[in-house]
Amino acid sequence: MSTRRQVVLAIAAMAGGTAAYAAGSSQRSAGRYDEAVRNTWRHTTDKPVVDLAVNRELVRYATLAASSHNTQCWKFKIEDQRISILPDESRRCPAVDPDNHHMFVSLGCATENLIQAAQAFGKHGAVSFDSAISDSVNVTLEPSTAIVSPLFTAIPQRQCTRTEYDSRPVSADDLKALEAAGSGKGVHVLMLTEPAKLEQVLEYVVQGNTTQMSDRPFVEELEAWIRFGYDEVVSKGDGLFSGSTGNPVIPRWLGMKMFNLFFTAKNENDKYAKQIRSSAGIAVFVSEKNDKEHWVETGRCYERFALQATALGIKNAFLNQPVEVAALRPQFASALEIEYRRPDLVARFGYGTETPRSLRRPLDQVILV
Repeated sequence: MSTRRQVVLAIAAMAGGTAAYAAGSSQRSAGRYDEAVRNTWRHTTDKPVVDLAVNRELVRYATLAASSHNTQCWKFKIEDQRISILPDESRRCPAVDPDNHHMFVSLGCATENLIQAAQAFGKHGAVSFDSAISDSVNVTLEPSTAIVSPLFTAIPQRQCTRTEYDSRPVSADDLKALEAAGSGKGVHVLMLTEPAKLEQVLEYVVQGNTTQMSDRPFVEELEAWIRFGYDEVVSKGDGLFSGSTGNPVIPRWLGMKMFNLFFTAKNENDKYAKQIRSSAGIAVFVSEKNDKEHWVETGRCYERFALQATALGIKNAFLNQPVEVAALRPQFASALEIEYRRPDLVARFGYGTETPRSLRRPLDQVILV
């Protein structure tokens, strides 16, 4: 066990290392990161007219969707009038997502972005789920009137903002808009805004987080997906960027030292308490059936919710511990009085500031040839 003096000395050493890093190559690395952000989070300036090029752009918009740990656990197959979205098993997270629930939710998020983008490009997308052979989401495209919706416009601005918000309430009209966006076929969203309800969810977040923090495979899996420095996040193009959560942007060797020193159940639970109590509310996405098709639909509903929130100037971030810990999930469902239905996702929302962005992998890495 570290003594207080050892901890203080370690922090001082890290601070010195951080300063030296920032004074050297960090400026060049930050420049490369900024350029990558501009190239990633953007709208198409010159819309292509050839179907193959259009479909590649639709896939690019799809990759800007949310995914568990930003693993981008998807592959795309492009045909003339159809785009298929398939799970990428090589990017699954067995510790946090043993039944692949989050993976199929992620496919749903990408599907919704693709549908919104297709509409803006003058295509109607009809969605079907193939569970018999490939577990793929198939989007059949037909010519249609181009409609640039507020949700499409919000795609390059959407992000999971994992910092404290400013405690301002969301208006009744905006809450209704979020609820409508977050509901779908066999999926609906519970909008919790009363302080007592938020405290109840916090209790389950703390229980879930404490359980996960004591699970070494979970911690090791999380470590593997954290990107600490600019060079790392640019070269990988995936994962959880340390800078996006308000933490220092530092080299991996230093980031791991800080992670091992400060990543404790108490510190994380205290952080979640502040984040929840600064939020305007919590959204819980609930599905009627516990199967892959409904998981995909949950992802579509969440992504619409997130895009609608972005269009309204509202931030959001996941708090999925109560639904990730299998033993805790039925208790959480009982507390929410949703009986047999599965709570799929938990997200807090409110007003906050922009944070540094995560990145995405190149299209050639996700499109099947």
